[in-house]
Amino acid sequence: MREVRVDRGVSTKRKSWNKRNLTQFGSVYFFLFFLASFTIIPFLWTVSISFKASSDPIFSMPPQLLPENATWSNYLEVWSVVPIPTYIMNSLILTFFGVLLPLITSSAAAFPLARMRFKGRHFLFILILATMMIPNEVTMIPVYLVINALGMMDSFTGVILPGALTPFGIFLMRQAFVNIPREIEESAIIDGANVWQIFWRILLPMVKPMLGTLAILSFIGAWNSFLWPLLILQDQSMYPLTVGLYKLQGTFVTNTRLVAAGAMIALIPVIIVFVALQRSFIDAAISSSVKG
Repeated sequence: MREVRVDRGVSTKRKSWNKRNLTQFGSVYFFLFFLASFTIIPFLWTVSISFKASSDPIFSMPPQLLPENATWSNYLEVWSVVPIPTYIMNSLILTFFGVLLPLITSSAAAFPLARMRFKGRHFLFILILATMMIPNEVTMIPVYLVINALGMMDSFTGVILPGALTPFGIFLMRQAFVNIPREIEESAIIDGANVWQIFWRILLPMVKPMLGTLAILSFIGAWNSFLWPLLILQDQSMYPLTVGLYKLQGTFVTNTRLVAAGAMIALIPVIIVFVALQRSFIDAAISSSVKG
């Protein structure tokens, strides 16, 4: 009888503990679901508007998320009126170099700051971090004057060059190099590897997750860049997609469906790149959280 009472007591405590945990988990998941819904509803609303026909109301009450007469005509009309292929090609060129150059320059600048010992390296790193606190709008006019003095106005070079080296990229890559055990580098030196071989063949492959993260962030920044290309580029045939969509808003100022369709066209490449590189992004975030 005593064993039966003990089992009943343990069972009661377990049920109470499970009920308390279930309530806590339910509250946490409800809060997370609310935050996710608050974030994703504007995106879903834009998708819905882009597929709505002219007979479907946009600002009805209650809101109508699913279109009654879904159609592709908004996308086809935007594609036929605005030179979207030209804008996409310009964006691809700017984004390709906007991703490639930061990967190369940030890795090359972060390696000596993390793995080499020389006088003033800590001061230099703090100086680089300090530049991250300066808003881009403050440096925009001096950079504009430099680009103008170099004769790079109205060219892709003038758009790409200021973003080729970023302090945030140097910071990310330095933290990745610092977390690698020094014994690996010492073993390579004993085997006869020089500095370039240690950097290129040993350490750089070990920071691939952080390179993927930097590639995603650089891609999003370069693809969504708007103000700087608008200042530098004068020829409309060289406009990237974001600046071209600015003209789209002026062309279809009263048609919200077409503006939403153009916004979704601009968003598709970003979604594709994020899905392709999300594994690297998550690996880098987990690695940083564990080591941090």
